[in-house]
Order: sequence, then C-alpha cells, then structure tokens
Amino acid sequence: MVDPRIGERVYDGAVGSAGFLCEAFVHLKESRKLTTSDVKRLQESTFHGKEKKSLAYVIAVMNMILHGIEAPNIRHTNTLSENLADIQEKDRFDVILANPPFGGKERKEVQQNFPIRTGETAFLFLQHFIKMLKAGGRAGVVIKNTFLSNTDNASVSLRKMLLESCNLHTVLDCPGGTFQGAGVKTVVLFFEKGSKTRRIWYYTLDPGATSARRTRSTTTTSPSSSRSRKPSRPPRKAGAWTSRTSTRRPGTSP
Repeated sequence: MVDPRIGERVYDGAVGSAGFLCEAFVHLKESRKLTTSDVKRLQESTFHGKEKKSLAYVIAVMNMILHGIEAPNIRHTNTLSENLADIQEKDRFDVILANPPFGGKERKEVQQNFPIRTGETAFLFLQHFIKMLKAGGRAGVVIKNTFLSNTDNASVSLRKMLLESCNLHTVLDCPGGTFQGAGVKTVVLFFEKGSKTRRIWYYTLDPGATSARRTRSTTTTSPSSSRSRKPSRPPRKAGAWTSRTSTRRPGTSP
C-alpha cells in the first residue's frame, strides 16, 4: 500500500523495536536486484527513526543490525519535544511508517509544540507525521479506531487537518490484537500529503475470511467539522466500502 522505493527516505518517529523499518528494509531488498550504490544507500541514508525509551531504543538498534543494517540511524530522543514550527523541508521524508503509543499523556510544555494541543500522545504523533511528510509523500500510521468517531475538540480538529492537508485514501480497520501491546482496536490510516481527501476506501480486515466481498456506499464529511455521517452499513459479509467527502456545511441537508 505504501510501497517504499529505492532512493526514498523512510521514517518512524515512534520506532519502538523498529519492526516497521526492518520490514521496509526487507521489502526493498526483495524489490529488485540491488546495485552497489543501492546497497550503500539502504545502509546509510534510507532508514531513520527516533525512540524515547531507553530499552526500546537498544532493542531497535539491535533489531536493525540483526536484519542487516550495520549502522542504524536511530536517535534516542523524545520526538514530541521538537517544535513543529522548526521543521524545514530538508527534515522531511518520502515515506512514514509508524505505530505510535496510545493512551499516554504529555506535559503542557510539550503540547505547546503543536497547533492542536492535547495530552494524547498518539494525536501529537499524527500531527508530527503530517508535518514531517514531504509533499507527495506517503504514510501508513496505526491509531486507535476511536479517532474516527471521537467528538472532542482535538479529535475533530485533527481529522480536519488530515482531510484538508492529505489525501486519506484508505482506512484499514484491524481486529483486536493485530498489534501486540496496543490493548485497543486499531485502524491503519494510509494517506498522501499534498491534496485534499475526496474519497476514502474503508476495509475491514477479517482474519477468518478467505476472501473479502466489496460493496459501496457514500457519506458526506464537512471539512469545517470533520464529523462524518456513518456510511451505510455494508452487507454482513462485506469487507470493504467507499466513502466520499464534500464541502457541505454542518447542519445542512446532503
């Protein structure tokens, strides 16, 4: 879905054990026959990450070394302590793959670094990822599924930011336990930066199904509020449906 390519820079600002970066490395190694310059680029300048916790940082570095990346570009730092206003074009990445922590709380001084202030770490990370993505860049970010329906000011504002600055083309609804340690049901947001969202493809992952049947329905989303009407419920066995967005004002009829 995100499909990193040779020559692109891949980033995870909540790197954890570096599982996403390692999988991206394996994907790129198997994507084509690598030249000497390709191997050098993968080793030295393709993969970048940051991790706050000391133990996770050590595990991430070890994991990448065991996968064949000899000198991992992983920084031991609190990603959220960086002010978004200080991020320049040279700091941005082509691809972002991340599974940020859920349910954590950040201090007030850290929240000052973000236009949408909230104590929820996952929401702060999502703002960081949107800012760190190059124009035309692609991202796959895991977040708890309540992000799609919460009506608190931070959730509504963040959905509005995402829909207006990026093309959120796909939402993958994952069953419980898909990501070990998450503790909640999650979705994966797939988006590209640089154009507004017009149409979203929703896919419900059913681990017990041998194939997914598709159906289509439409919904209207107001960018001014980012509160979506629920899509028409698909047939029981349906695994996917689509949703359109428009600029309807809140309170008006579709």
